[in-house]
Amino acid sequence: MRVAAADAIPEAPGRLEAWLEAGHHGEMGWMEDRRDQRADPRRLWGEVRSVVMLGMNYAGEGDALAMLAHPDKAAISLYARRRDYHDVIKGKLKSVAGLLAARGGADVKVFVDTAPVMEKPLAQAAGLGWQGKHTVLVSREHGSWLLLGAIYTTAELPADQPESDHCGSCRRCLDICPTDAFPAPYKLDARRCISYLTIEHQGHIDSSLRPGIGNRVFGCDDCLAVCPWNKFAQSAQETRLALKDELDGLDLAALAELDDARFRTLFAGTPVKRTGRDRFLRNVLIAIGNSGRAGLAASALPHLRDPSPLVRAMAVWALGRLDPAHALALAPAALEGEGDPQVRAEWRALTPGTEHAA
Repeated sequence: MRVAAADAIPEAPGRLEAWLEAGHHGEMGWMEDRRDQRADPRRLWGEVRSVVMLGMNYAGEGDALAMLAHPDKAAISLYARRRDYHDVIKGKLKSVAGLLAARGGADVKVFVDTAPVMEKPLAQAAGLGWQGKHTVLVSREHGSWLLLGAIYTTAELPADQPESDHCGSCRRCLDICPTDAFPAPYKLDARRCISYLTIEHQGHIDSSLRPGIGNRVFGCDDCLAVCPWNKFAQSAQETRLALKDELDGLDLAALAELDDARFRTLFAGTPVKRTGRDRFLRNVLIAIGNSGRAGLAASALPHLRDPSPLVRAMAVWALGRLDPAHALALAPAALEGEGDPQVRAEWRALTPGTEHAA
């Protein structure tokens, strides 16, 4: 826990504006909405004088990227293989805020991704860590594995010293990105980020980016996991954020069989549930197409008739990658009855001379 003054991030409005103008936020319209309030805590709440920033460690044991070596399994981001952190952190923030209000007579507001708040710049200003070249907060004690929350208060609290940048010449986080989502150090183009594509992006994923997704069906930890500062991180101790073993190493074939009810049951209480079954199956089918396992083509076949165009389109793509001859044989009849333009485009991409046929 550290404290920043409400006016501690004067550079934030310009940086946010430049990021938005470059279109690097993709379809995240909520980043544009209320941008003035996001960039300046005093625009969100005129009475705020101090911001208490809290970080919760969620580091796990072992290699966070181990599942990438198993292309028939699903890789799910570390933070998502546990109870939704919003519920856990907000309860803790309310406890701290309640003490602050009771003992100091100050008004308080608690935020965990529920309002236009720039948590990472505020956390750096408060001294919790610094924004690394991958734009995520890095701590000398916890590495890249920190979940953030904020308490805005009318109390005039002594501010902590901001943290300086300790990245040095290291660029591991930039070099490992499978989809080249960093146009420069400290700049993220969310439109190419696997976490954005598999979680926030609502529609079809560009075909040029799909191979880089690999078997990541929800989020991506690559740039976080390779940070050298993680050597100081210890495993998380909060029992309510314990990893769910049943979500580690799920078979892609089994996930492809999920209907809406089973999807909701499997991922109940976790961040994954918020994507919905259709977008999740879109991601699973991309992973199946990337697996190189011909036997998984059978898992894509039933989804050629799925009610969701998102799912149908990626079923076509996956089948074309794993069993192009079968896909080509099905294409004429499928095109005749297909009304969605993106699904039709995926079928047309299977004609001779494409990468699939090659």
